Amino acid sequence: MDCLGSLLGIAPCLCDYAAKHSVYICDLEDNLEVLRNAMVELKNVSEDVKRRVDLEEQQQMRRRSEVDGWLQRVEEMENEVTEILQEGDEEIQKKCLGCCPRKCCLAYELGKIVIKKISEVTEQKNKGHFDAVADRMPPASVDELPMENTVGLDFMYEKVCGYLQDEQVEIIGLYGMGGVGKTTLLKKINNYFLTTNHNFEVVIWVVVSKSASIEKVQEIIRNKLQIPDDKWKSRSSKDDKAMEIWKVLKTKKFVLLLDDIWERLDLLQVGVSLQDNQNKSKIIFTTRSEDLCHQMKAQKRIKVECLAPEEALALFQEEVGEEALNSHPDIPRLAKVVAEECKGLPLALITIGRALASAKTLARWEQAIKELRNFPAKISGMKDELFHRLKFSYDSLQGDTIKSCFLYCSIFPEDCEISSNKLIELWIGEGFLAEAGDIYEARVLGRELIQVLKLACLLEPVETQEYCVKMHDVIRDMALWISSEFGSEKNKVLVYDHAGLFEVQEVARWKEAQRLSLCNISFEEIKEVNETPIPCPNLQTFLIRKCKDLHEFPTGFFQFMPAMRVLDLSGASSITELPVEIYKLVSLEYLKLSHTKITKLLGDLKTLRRSRCLLLDNMYSLRKIPLQVISSLPSLQWFSQWFSIYSEHLPSAFAEAFAGDNVLFDGGRALLEELESLDHMSDISINLYTCLSINILKGSHKLQRCIRRLCLKACKDLTSLELSSSSLRRMKHLESLFVKDCLQLEVVQIKVGEEGRQGSDHNFPNPSLGKWFHSLHEVCIWRCPKLLDLTWLMYAQSLEYLNVQNCESMVELISSDDAFEGNLSLFSRLTSLFLINLPRLQSIYSQTLLLPSLETISVIDCMMLRRLPFDSNTAANCLKKIKGNQSWWDGLQWEDETIRQTFTKYFSRWQ
Repeated sequence: MDCLGSLLGIAPCLCDYAAKHSVYICDLEDNLEVLRNAMVELKNVSEDVKRRVDLEEQQQMRRRSEVDGWLQRVEEMENEVTEILQEGDEEIQKKCLGCCPRKCCLAYELGKIVIKKISEVTEQKNKGHFDAVADRMPPASVDELPMENTVGLDFMYEKVCGYLQDEQVEIIGLYGMGGVGKTTLLKKINNYFLTTNHNFEVVIWVVVSKSASIEKVQEIIRNKLQIPDDKWKSRSSKDDKAMEIWKVLKTKKFVLLLDDIWERLDLLQVGVSLQDNQNKSKIIFTTRSEDLCHQMKAQKRIKVECLAPEEALALFQEEVGEEALNSHPDIPRLAKVVAEECKGLPLALITIGRALASAKTLARWEQAIKELRNFPAKISGMKDELFHRLKFSYDSLQGDTIKSCFLYCSIFPEDCEISSNKLIELWIGEGFLAEAGDIYEARVLGRELIQVLKLACLLEPVETQEYCVKMHDVIRDMALWISSEFGSEKNKVLVYDHAGLFEVQEVARWKEAQRLSLCNISFEEIKEVNETPIPCPNLQTFLIRKCKDLHEFPTGFFQFMPAMRVLDLSGASSITELPVEIYKLVSLEYLKLSHTKITKLLGDLKTLRRSRCLLLDNMYSLRKIPLQVISSLPSLQWFSQWFSIYSEHLPSAFAEAFAGDNVLFDGGRALLEELESLDHMSDISINLYTCLSINILKGSHKLQRCIRRLCLKACKDLTSLELSSSSLRRMKHLESLFVKDCLQLEVVQIKVGEEGRQGSDHNFPNPSLGKWFHSLHEVCIWRCPKLLDLTWLMYAQSLEYLNVQNCESMVELISSDDAFEGNLSLFSRLTSLFLINLPRLQSIYSQTLLLPSLETISVIDCMMLRRLPFDSNTAANCLKKIKGNQSWWDGLQWEDETIRQTFTKYFSRWQ
């Protein structure tokens, strides 16, 4: 009985227990749904938190650790719930629950887990109601740099700030001429980190300068990183110190600002590496050299330009101050004139503005303008604060040659667009490029030096003139200051442009000059102030530009210039006679008479035995050079008579007056023979008018090696022009070829040996068989009415300019019978193509051409040309203009409409 009672007492407890725990099994389906809904609610809360975090991080704030941990736990919980729900759904589908359940133990355990997880999910959701999800980041370890208000830097500043946000950009180079504001811009970028939320841990400022060493840069970085003294001093070598810096920087997201770099800085030797740049650190540096930006592997290079006129005036007025500006009603107008003289260079504007801050009279301002235009070094601060700082760029040039070439550029007037070719001509004439092996190598060296000066921001490109450069006015003033022995010999180099009335003291200054340049000058005024010849015992260089009104020089003008070495009269285009005193300048080495109207040269020219360069281009009035004069110039290396009038084309009575003792009278034969006799001759530009003169050239190996520019004009009996491959190889310096008014010329042929023709059915050898016309970049074919094609141009792989006009019989530019399949290099360097009045022309080339360099094509009055050798890849990157008749363009046939649309945007109608 006692046992039965005990059992009856336990039974209710067992029933209660069973009922309580059967809920895990019986309510499993409902509980799974509760868990599912709870998880959805948690995810919604999680998404809200993420959105808040994203917004805060966009404001350069950092998410709190507790928020980051909560979000990570939500992701983990989501995976766990997904697994539980999947298992529960499977259990329900098996219908294992009910009155007679199977595997009740498994269902029971699952039910317990579901209930527990509902509680955890609910608790996690409640924890997600954060008051704040992110905190402001601690300020970067950056030192504020003192600076004044900036003018005109906003655009470049915003550009750099944009790159700071770009994770793909690691190194940024800021380059520009001295005094243009590079350091000011870099300071502004440094101070940007003081006021802007960002995620850089340290900003390091280093002034590298010209005399900097690796050790100096390491020491500055070490101090910024607060590497302990004991640890630093125990590192004895540069490599050990670099390792110590690297250990610290690799754990940080940093910005390294390097100011005033003059040569490549090996960052690895310093201890700075952006390889595997997981921290997304940045390096920004300033330099005066664009080339150094490439050496430092800057992904973005930003040129810091001079200020626009309005910005320049604002900066200048700020430096002058209101007191001086308001002291007279006319001073603001004069202030604008002074600011314009500075050409937007901030350092010049600041220096001169401060110097004139106390100038309160018109006389002082007018004097300042006069000094700026004549002796800028006289103005307070110009030498010490401006010229000496700019001179660092000059000092960094490697070698005396490039320094001399740079200083020489100052002989051109302010704002002058200087032809690169003419500049190099003068450098050769002055002997600056004598280290080169010959004139051709000298030209190559000259082009290299111009590029170096451009990269150093000492010369600037001219946007509208590809082959011209210019010099900033302040850089030019600095060059003149250096040339004048830092101001002690201020009359050493004199340049006059639009000078107006001459004063006596101006002409008197010529007596001390070594170089003199006159532009737009009236020599009548010189006569009035100086009736007697001017003694110029030291004058070595005399250049005349744009003096069109000069018809003759004052009597005896060149009488007392015994040291003259370089004389360029090409700007005196109206003179008809060469002053007899010039024939007595026995030191003369460079004489340029191009573009003048001089009719004859005297036999006395042979006295100029030191002459190396004699340039007679475009002298359409030149009728006579006596025989045996050219051959009497033993030092002559460079002779140029490019474009002239052949005496036989003159009216007979006029021609007879110049016949006889005249090297110009027989179509070029005698001139070629005299040039061939000169031992040092290496550069010839010449016009040939007869088949006999052409045959002399074809028979002379020496002349072939010297020819640089050749014009075949009005060769009456020339029906075919046959060029041997050996001759073409010798004519490796030929740059320009003009064929004009050869009315009987029908064909140009390339003759090679039998080995060159093997396996070829063409009239021309395969271009791959030989490299001819190495240097030929300009070809003009005008008024050759019987010429059928120009297939020989297949071999001119350096051709840049092609102009074909008035060749009425030409059907194909490159004959399809002689075209070689797959000749993709054809016209690969051609930039300009002009086809004018070719009424029968039907084809340029039978195959599609890439023409990767083509910029301009003009097709005018070539109405039978129905197809261009273009496809979608032709001239893809360079093409700027297509010009032609509208009806011709409308009738062109295209491979498909897409290609037509591609090129239509470049087309403009002729007339």
